[in-house]
Amino acid sequence: MGTTLEALVQDHVEDLAELQEKIGYTFKDISLLQLSMVHSSFAFERLDCGRHNETQEFLGDAVLDLTVGYILFTRFPELREGKLTRIRSALVNEVGLAEVARTIDLGKYLLLGRGEDASYGREKSSILSCAYEAMVGAIFLDGGYDVVLAYVQRTFGPLIEERGDQLTSTDAKSGLQERLQEQYNEGPQYVLDDEEGPAHARVFTVSVHFHDQILGSGRASNKKEAEQQAARVALEFLQKEQGKTP
Repeated sequence: MGTTLEALVQDHVEDLAELQEKIGYTFKDISLLQLSMVHSSFAFERLDCGRHNETQEFLGDAVLDLTVGYILFTRFPELREGKLTRIRSALVNEVGLAEVARTIDLGKYLLLGRGEDASYGREKSSILSCAYEAMVGAIFLDGGYDVVLAYVQRTFGPLIEERGDQLTSTDAKSGLQERLQEQYNEGPQYVLDDEEGPAHARVFTVSVHFHDQILGSGRASNKKEAEQQAARVALEFLQKEQGKTP
């Protein structure tokens, strides 16, 4: 025999109160918070209505994109759209959200099916990140935009400040890609020109091409670094060319 969402709320009053204290928000409709902790595996096994957190997860994903985007827009007004998008993606992804979820021990409050629980589902980044998004969706549904923005600001604001330099530093390949995409709506191509030396000390030579023109080349002990060097040379070349343009 299954259970109801209302019964789950009654069974987990203390846990829900503890979770609300951790996130700094008290729900008017506590069932929204409870539902955000219901994984599909539990719903299929135990819940009469079959409802679970995936719909709220969908909403929470959109809310996080909007609120984190707004925070970044106001914090870094000088950055371009492409860079802001990459920073947001670095914060609001499965790994990043699971990391935030672990800071409040969100796995403790999850309701999982027997099989998922036995296979360490409470520790899986995919499950934690989805539950976290669902919880953000629940806060939005219960309190509205201003309330969820304040919560996201409290949570992600310190992360943005702490990792500001790391988040805003653009690697050369990304910078070159962004520049060419913005101007020509196309990206560059990297070509491995040479690979020499013994297996334990290989040296790779890579060139970066765009519209049948070689923009730069680089040499390094691995292909990724050689590509970065080529991209840096290409960016310097494009900067000089732009300076020559009347």
